Amino acid sequence: MTDKNDKRNMSRRDFLRRMGMGAGAAVAMGMMGPLRMFAQDEKTQVAVGQNRMTYRVQHGSGEQISLLGFGMMRLPREQEEVDRLVDYAIEHGVNYFDTAPMYMGGQSEVLTGNTLSRFPRDKYFVATKMSNQRENQWDFDKSKRMYEQSFERLKVDHIDYYLLHSIGGGGMDALKGRFLDNGLLDFLLKEREAGRIKHLGFSYHGDVRPFDWLLDHQSEYHWDFCQIQMNFLDWRHASMGNGWRKDADAEYLYNKCEKTGVQCVIMEPLRGGAFGKMAKELEDQLKAVHPNDSTARWAFRWVGSYPNILTTLSGMNQMEHLIDNVETFSPLEVCTEAENALLAEIADQMSGFPTIPCTTCEYCMPCPYGVNIPGNFAYYNEAVNNHILPLPDKAAADYAEKKQQFADGLRKALPNVETWARNCTDCEECLAKCPQSIRIPNQMSRIVELLRKG
Repeated sequence: MTDKNDKRNMSRRDFLRRMGMGAGAAVAMGMMGPLRMFAQDEKTQVAVGQNRMTYRVQHGSGEQISLLGFGMMRLPREQEEVDRLVDYAIEHGVNYFDTAPMYMGGQSEVLTGNTLSRFPRDKYFVATKMSNQRENQWDFDKSKRMYEQSFERLKVDHIDYYLLHSIGGGGMDALKGRFLDNGLLDFLLKEREAGRIKHLGFSYHGDVRPFDWLLDHQSEYHWDFCQIQMNFLDWRHASMGNGWRKDADAEYLYNKCEKTGVQCVIMEPLRGGAFGKMAKELEDQLKAVHPNDSTARWAFRWVGSYPNILTTLSGMNQMEHLIDNVETFSPLEVCTEAENALLAEIADQMSGFPTIPCTTCEYCMPCPYGVNIPGNFAYYNEAVNNHILPLPDKAAADYAEKKQQFADGLRKALPNVETWARNCTDCEECLAKCPQSIRIPNQMSRIVELLRKG
């Protein structure tokens, strides 16, 4: 019987075989430098570092970017803990770190700058964004100040990857107001020419028209990368319950980027952690194939198997998650056709579950009335996956039992009743903030109805 290390070593040999290079040739290439380079196809190069991390090559610059990127949106509040996580990540080959001015009320950029500035500048690539989503931030001077503040917080003289943040929210009117009519995009293009921005791109949520428009103008803007939400569920089910156009599924987004020649940075590969809380019968199907692999490992392998992906972001605020993710990408085992087919079947099954497509990004927070919006949704989805959600049929034999079980679980998940869905006033302030286009007040009403007496 082979132990875990033997299995991982065999996996590495399989990886090299699938990429078209024997282990001996890879070692020979390794003598040429810190990375062993070999072609996956004519367009995409893959590299395996001496630390075994898998890297992708940025088309324009040749930069070798770790296929696992560190998302800094949900960091611990203590700098020492952030340092501990980042130290491990860099030691094991992670070199791409993604943040934004709006994350953690600005603290994410501060914590990120503090931790990365301890390393030589050529040891990491930092990404941040123009997070001027609110209309009172569209003024050029205010947006320019946000841009300059990112440099100060990150303690850098250049930003490696800079994004127009969450285009799609508010449709074409917002795109024009935030970046075009005020001259801000022209300014950012000049900053790239000056070298203060090395690579310019955008992240997308919501209305697909701005996404299409920006890529259709690639000959004018020369986007270096595009950040999209992609996972095995959103591949063909992203529009599920959101009212988006169908072609905003990840399959459409990825394929359009690939055809345009723009590499993808992937966010929400675990759909906000939802894949870590899959229904047991779905998880059992994966365990039957790889008993020791986490559902996160499956999700990351699926994403990383696509060649036009530069890096895959994961918000790793716990050491155990970081270690598991690093191992998954060191090196990455591409999914087989059979594994892809299994994940597609599971995605079809998941699309039939009445879950709320919340990724717990917390963009909707704070609620002016104290409702913990992502907390309510996370518990509701957990109840769906664990089959304790009362069915609409109140005459069902187990209706009262499940209703009580649902209420007891909510009290445990959210001990403060002031944060419950029942305190939603339908003010709709959260609607414009949600990148998933969830009708938040409507979904809150569903939860309230489940708790109603009678």
